[in-house]
Amino acid sequence: MKHENRKHNNAERLQTKKSGGNFIDKWHAYKNLHAHALFSSLGRLVGTRFSSAMTIVVLAIAISLASGFYILVANLQQLAGNLVSSNQISLFLKDEVSEIRARSFAEKIRQNSDIQDVKIISKEQALGEFQAYSGFGDAVKALEKNPLPIVIQVLPTNSFENEQALEKMLEDFKRLTEVDFAQMDMQWVKRLQSIIEVARRGVTLLSLLLGAGVLFITANTIRLELHNRKDEVIIAKLVGATNNFIHRPFLYSGFWIGFFSGVSAWFIVTIIMLILKQPVENLSRLYDGSFHLLFLGFLDTLMLLFISSVLGVVGSWIVLHFQLQQLKPE
Repeated sequence: MKHENRKHNNAERLQTKKSGGNFIDKWHAYKNLHAHALFSSLGRLVGTRFSSAMTIVVLAIAISLASGFYILVANLQQLAGNLVSSNQISLFLKDEVSEIRARSFAEKIRQNSDIQDVKIISKEQALGEFQAYSGFGDAVKALEKNPLPIVIQVLPTNSFENEQALEKMLEDFKRLTEVDFAQMDMQWVKRLQSIIEVARRGVTLLSLLLGAGVLFITANTIRLELHNRKDEVIIAKLVGATNNFIHRPFLYSGFWIGFFSGVSAWFIVTIIMLILKQPVENLSRLYDGSFHLLFLGFLDTLMLLFISSVLGVVGSWIVLHFQLQQLKPE
């Protein structure tokens, strides 16, 4: 009995080993087929250098337009972040509020989690700035008393994200006993928010439109390649090749077209940004700014290559799905 059980267990181990071996063999065969299709499709693109280069350049220009507008919006948002100090709330304190009381009041405001920064401008500082920039320095010197109040500049956090919260904060400041007058250019905030939102939606719509263009151009390129290899496809069908087997090299061709188009688009956008970098930063310095032009980051670059490659594969699959149904052996 024990001998029979041992024999049965050995048979099971042998069967399991054979099954594992078959799976590994199938996996290696599957991997080799894909590797062959991947590099053979690349070889075909290299073999038709001129037509492939023309297609890739056209696609790269379309993708670079979408990427360029994306990085333009990113720089616009950065510029808005640099201009956030223009969105501060100015609190003009009552004349009877002393310097010590003003500092205590400012410290109380600073403890609010919705406040990013608080700055006090004393009467003497305000008078000095007025004399320096107003052009009425001599007239101010004739005054017996400094007429300017203490000003507290309050910078809210996330200034461009919640307009209602900003308005509520402004109204709350107006009701405080120390404050004589509070102001903020809400119209300027609304305009900047509208510009950024229009830019975002415009980039999204443009990207979808250009993405559709990339899809159709890739599909047409694969359609022409399929037409040129029509006899090869028909022979493959006659010997029993499945649609998946026939699809494979064309899908990889679409992948290579999309991938190289994405790489070319990245170079186009980067070169344009490098050309603009120095003049833009010089202009920023003339306005006492520290604006630095943003480029496509690592994650942005990966996303660009991924999307362009996926568009190439999807465009290829769409045309193959419909065209192969029409190619039947006679």
